Amino acid sequence: MLAITVETENGHRHRRVTSEELAGLVRRIGGEGDKFLIAQRLPDLPDVFIQVLHRAGGDYTLEYRDGSPERHFQAMLDEPEPVIAAMTGWARPTPDWNAGPSWERLDFGSPAPVPPLDLGEEDRSLLETRIRDSIVGGYQARAQLAELAEDYLVSGDSRPVSPDQAWQLVDRLWLERLEEQAAWDGETDPERLTRAFAVLEASGITARENFTCCRTCGQAEIGGAGSPEAHGFVYFHSQCTDSAASGDELMLLYGGFDGSPESTASVGREVVAALEQSGLSVEWDGDPSKAVTIAPLDWRKRLEG
Repeated sequence: MLAITVETENGHRHRRVTSEELAGLVRRIGGEGDKFLIAQRLPDLPDVFIQVLHRAGGDYTLEYRDGSPERHFQAMLDEPEPVIAAMTGWARPTPDWNAGPSWERLDFGSPAPVPPLDLGEEDRSLLETRIRDSIVGGYQARAQLAELAEDYLVSGDSRPVSPDQAWQLVDRLWLERLEEQAAWDGETDPERLTRAFAVLEASGITARENFTCCRTCGQAEIGGAGSPEAHGFVYFHSQCTDSAASGDELMLLYGGFDGSPESTASVGREVVAALEQSGLSVEWDGDPSKAVTIAPLDWRKRLEG
């Protein structure tokens, strides 16, 4: 798989696609509402992406940015195969991946300077703490974090953080976290959790991380989140994520889709077994009315974006 996320014009996000899946997405674009796609590396880095635009019957406009607006390049290609080769090479990344197309540098001019945030010390601290907490949680992309930063201190008609200021703040804190995680060695607890959930999903249990905002929404939506053949479910919602990211235990909600205590207990046992096999410490006394908890837990979730 390629360590990229591909987003298409219709809003679908495809994470860690294979080279064949990327080729299929490139060949597909051209129709109304599906004319372009953009790929970002994992973890996402500010001002690093590759994108292509194609309208049926026309050329392919391929662009990439390499760290700043001053390093933004464009090439025009008349068929999808060289686009696929360039995008796949960029995603791997392959040395000299950009040697084929004839690139032109796009000059967007110097970006206007972003004015400093005009915030009091308390508001600045609240805002930075909220964004840092969300970054530590690890599930939100940079665009979601920028939207959060822009809206967090809104009061009535007062919007003290502009979109550009929000992006600047998020990018600074995002890069700080990437620097932290560069020192992490080996598999982390959130990665063990993801591995256990993949095992459960393969066994017929719908397993979802950071699913919905709360238990009420999670219980209402989990039935439609997985395969119709699934016999049970397990998930944790964003409030559980916040708790784990702050250093507390992680609570998992689970059950059988037939609603019986027997099925729920059976699913609970499967969940516990998968978690323990992945190396996590689990607390559960077998009571189907009680949540499964993971504790102690070292929440070091690597950013992706």
